[in-house]
Amino acid sequence: MRVAVIGGGAAGFFAAISAKQHHPQAAVVLLEKSDKLLAKVRISGGGRCNTTHACHGIKELARHYPRGERFLRKAFEQWSVPDTIAWFAAQGVRLKTEADGRMFPDTDSSETIIDALQGAAQRSGVEVRLHCPVLGLERRGEGWSLRTHAGAESFDRVIVATGGSPKREGLQWLADLGHRIVDPVPSLFTFNLPGEPIRALMGVVADPAQVRIAGTKLESIGPLLVTHWGFSGPAVLRLSAWGARELAACDYRFTALVNWTGGLAEEPVREELRALRDQQPDRKLRNAVPFKLPARLWEHLLRKAGADPEAPCRMLDRKALNRLVNTLTNDSYAAHGKTTFKEEFVTAGGVALDDVDPATMRSRVVPGLHFAGEVLDIDGITGGFNFQAAWTTGWIAGKLG
Repeated sequence: MRVAVIGGGAAGFFAAISAKQHHPQAAVVLLEKSDKLLAKVRISGGGRCNTTHACHGIKELARHYPRGERFLRKAFEQWSVPDTIAWFAAQGVRLKTEADGRMFPDTDSSETIIDALQGAAQRSGVEVRLHCPVLGLERRGEGWSLRTHAGAESFDRVIVATGGSPKREGLQWLADLGHRIVDPVPSLFTFNLPGEPIRALMGVVADPAQVRIAGTKLESIGPLLVTHWGFSGPAVLRLSAWGARELAACDYRFTALVNWTGGLAEEPVREELRALRDQQPDRKLRNAVPFKLPARLWEHLLRKAGADPEAPCRMLDRKALNRLVNTLTNDSYAAHGKTTFKEEFVTAGGVALDDVDPATMRSRVVPGLHFAGEVLDIDGITGGFNFQAAWTTGWIAGKLG
């Protein structure tokens, strides 16, 4: 049996390795159009590779995917987080868990993960070809004719692991085979806030902050990072994932509402500020920082609420107190545009999941074709979930069931 795996990313490598493990006599060829293998693995987590997430329950794990939850719940029954941890351990890679659940190699280097994947592929006999874009894919008899610059080759099975495409045209070749394509839109992006003075606080982190999108039910709680262009951090990235389609529909023009206390209601906030005023009446407002806010952020919010940071706390009369409570719990920012989170481009959209069997990753449209990774209409929030989906779908696809 000859097997072609299209795409040299995380899902493609894992699919190729799995194919050789389950079918040792098969000839498995991995085709990568560029000169770089495992590009996203290399840059993930700031070069440390956020390999997976310490979430061991299948239902709980699946809830971290805005698109693909039900599909992946079935897939995770075959390969889940404990399997990923065990597989890398068998390659000599120990994964460590950070406080927020993200898991990294204990070397803190993505090269450790890359070496493990390339080493496993090499030992199992996977043939890797670089600079080898697929120019055509056609069903021929019981197999496939796959065309590259070197000419046409015959394969019995094909696994598509080409990753997400920013535009529908990049998936047209799969539509031509009869698959339905869900139009791709960006996921995991940060919010641009042109003209908002808070951008001068770049580098400040509020943790936790609650972020909502006005006029929707979208909200997220977690660390919020102020950048020179606007808002980033886990709270914003999660929100962008869950709201990927709604935010695309409004052309990324929306109002972001921030509760800097992490979600406290107005009355508890008012009570704490009253206590601060009554217990420390002579202390300067700028020095009486509540809710564990960063000092620079607190001073900015005081000014935004019309309070003088140099004034004593006793100057917080009823009107000033109400303005400050509103700023702390319902701060408003006009967002216009987005910025891709680092270089970790993630899309919502791809091959419609109804066209794929989650038990085998096999196409329901044409025989002998399987899918793995982001080419499917699957995407997770930040934290290692997208790689876990790649390992899971790649492993199942490689079984060639």
